[in-house]
Amino acid sequence: MTTSDSQPESPPDADDPGAVPYRPGSAADFDRLYRDTYPKILGTLIGVLHEREVAEDCAQEAFVRAFRAWPRWRQTAPPEAWLHRIAINVAISHRRRERLRQVGEVVRRLGHPPPPPDPTADDGSLLTRELAALPPKQAAAIVLRHLHGYSNREIAAALGVPEQTVASRLAAAKRRLRSRLGGLDQEPTVSPGEPGVSPMNDSDGK
Repeated sequence: MTTSDSQPESPPDADDPGAVPYRPGSAADFDRLYRDTYPKILGTLIGVLHEREVAEDCAQEAFVRAFRAWPRWRQTAPPEAWLHRIAINVAISHRRRERLRQVGEVVRRLGHPPPPPDPTADDGSLLTRELAALPPKQAAAIVLRHLHGYSNREIAAALGVPEQTVASRLAAAKRRLRSRLGGLDQEPTVSPGEPGVSPMNDSDGK
């Protein structure tokens, strides 16, 4: 597959006026976007999926999908937010397939419960483990806020939902985490295995 470099330049990112604008359909610009955003996309998917190998597979699938759609990208959202939306959709689809696979295993085993999680596969913190138990959309909001430090507006652009929905998901996720962690006096730090982690708090980050 090839892309065209003849597209008109899109405006620079409003948050970074000095940034070189990306051109939809430009293979060179997509390569640059890939290099610039892959670590963040992978970090988000690790936080949502809790398995690095699976997250790497989903990240690759997300960038393949993004490359196919790159000629149609428009500056309706920053390219990083656009990529996050694709990546999170890939992660949600993966988790749905995993649930269906697990249901199939239970049916084949005539109602026997699925095997417990393998404790040797989990090298993360208690909070990181609890992130894996959250609904994918809540986990994505938590990771985007507390791993990458995005504002509600930026998270809304990445997820394609209103800011009010983001606030509701963050609040619901934090209530659930506090409940499952036994009402800790101070919320621990999210640490899904990638740098750039920030402590959890209740500010909206705008």
